[in-house]
Amino acid sequence: MSIAHRWLATDWGPPEHWRFAPFTVSAPRAGEVTIRVRAAGVNPADAKHVARARPGTELPVAIGYEVSGTVIAVGPDTRIVTGPVTVGDEVIAFRVRGGYATELTVPAEKVLRKPAPLSHAQAANLLLAGTTAAEMLHTVGARTGETVLLHGASGAVGVSVLQQAALRGIRVIGTARSARLETVRRVGGIAIEYGAGLTDRIAAYLASEGIARIDAALDAAGTDEAIATSSALVADPGRVVTIAAPRAASEQGFRAIAGSMPESARFRDEARAPLVALAESRRLTVPVGAELPLEQAPEAHRMLAAGSVEGKLALIP
Repeated sequence: MSIAHRWLATDWGPPEHWRFAPFTVSAPRAGEVTIRVRAAGVNPADAKHVARARPGTELPVAIGYEVSGTVIAVGPDTRIVTGPVTVGDEVIAFRVRGGYATELTVPAEKVLRKPAPLSHAQAANLLLAGTTAAEMLHTVGARTGETVLLHGASGAVGVSVLQQAALRGIRVIGTARSARLETVRRVGGIAIEYGAGLTDRIAAYLASEGIARIDAALDAAGTDEAIATSSALVADPGRVVTIAAPRAASEQGFRAIAGSMPESARFRDEARAPLVALAESRRLTVPVGAELPLEQAPEAHRMLAAGSVEGKLALIP
């Protein structure tokens, strides 16, 4: 066992309430590995899930769901998702508890080999956004040659959707604010600014390009405008999905997905290895906008909430 540090939510509330505290890292048992964290991914869910009391969750809560790092100990008879593992291997781990740490011991079923082309900061941000994006495309049954509308296209999930859709020959019309339209274009999307008249602007684009219809809509924004535009342009509510407006989905009859849902969790587990393979072959990447010291986790979340950084944020121990 060794002494490390991690971020804990010791009370429900914003990141300013978290505490950076020492803890004892347990030695790995069979089916576990210990990772020295080189980067922790920063996601809105990290703060959202401890902002208020949640059924079945007890304080304190260790923060952080995905990391990239180096294996420093391996339990007996242990393999990771992508195969054999030894001390010194570079790996990523996703849907762990307590990733905002200097070290942690985790189940090997959550660990995969790190894609070599990605830095640790990129790799630590690959899977939460990537598996969410994959599930969104899967949920609406997006197919080669179709046209999909994507709200929140310049965010982390949106950028992954754009990359994955392009690999499958799916056209994506992505909405974003004016300052982020170039991000959408750079990743292969058709960028349209959100705001008043959005439905009309999209309809005008479709007419100008001779595109018959929007086949499906993916909502990563959760705004009333995003929901209204999706409903107006997609005839089948079964081909509309949101990760940000579950109440509207329930009321209006379209799909909502979340990593906490068992079906979503199963899909995302299955999606991990294919996404790692795409990153390994340089067909999927992760734009990183800033790297901060691990000790500055609350500041990272202030930056994330303000939208002041283009690309993902990573915490570096």
